[in-house]
Amino acid sequence: MSDFATRRVMMVDTQVRPSDVTKFPIIEAMLSVPREVFVPSARREAAYMGENIDIAPGRVVLEPRTLAKLLDALDIQPGELVLDLGCGLGYSTAVIARLCDAVVAVEEDADLAAEAQRTLSAEGVDNAAVVVGALAAGDARHAPFDVITLQGGVEVVPQALLDQLKEGGRIGAVFMEGALGTARIGYKIDGVVSWRQAFNASAPVLPGFAASRGFVL
Repeated sequence: MSDFATRRVMMVDTQVRPSDVTKFPIIEAMLSVPREVFVPSARREAAYMGENIDIAPGRVVLEPRTLAKLLDALDIQPGELVLDLGCGLGYSTAVIARLCDAVVAVEEDADLAAEAQRTLSAEGVDNAAVVVGALAAGDARHAPFDVITLQGGVEVVPQALLDQLKEGGRIGAVFMEGALGTARIGYKIDGVVSWRQAFNASAPVLPGFAASRGFVL
């Protein structure tokens, strides 16, 4: 067993399972996807630490616990179509791809997107496609989605994005208030998304998801 494979098991045993993530498909996905190939090469040694990993200015790979708990709360099913916003270098997309029918990953940083597509292809993830575009715009072409995930923090979620969620669908995001954040799951019922708090977490706010700041004297 390689050193990274050993660390992967440690990550699941010390960061994921103790966080009340018990769904076998999520455990299996996180044991299978080599997180170290989805981070910048300079950060590979830190790939399995319990922290967000910087991949570009203001952009991170979410810590394993946060991603696992988010996926656990979203309860993604095998036949579903998922929109993964802010996929970065593709780690979240690779994990989600093992849980669902197909993933559309959106990344507005073209360099990150190209690298993500390369790595996903190299890892044989053939049910995911990376689209370059504004994160807040989602991907209306492939909508509606059963599940939408956001791989970073938000202050507000644009209505245009909520419109891409299927009736009965779920959306998961980390809502930031200053330095503190709470992961929430939104459920679309009768065309309206209602949010429920899930757990505490933090992440940098993604481009396009900051609240507009009013002018203050």
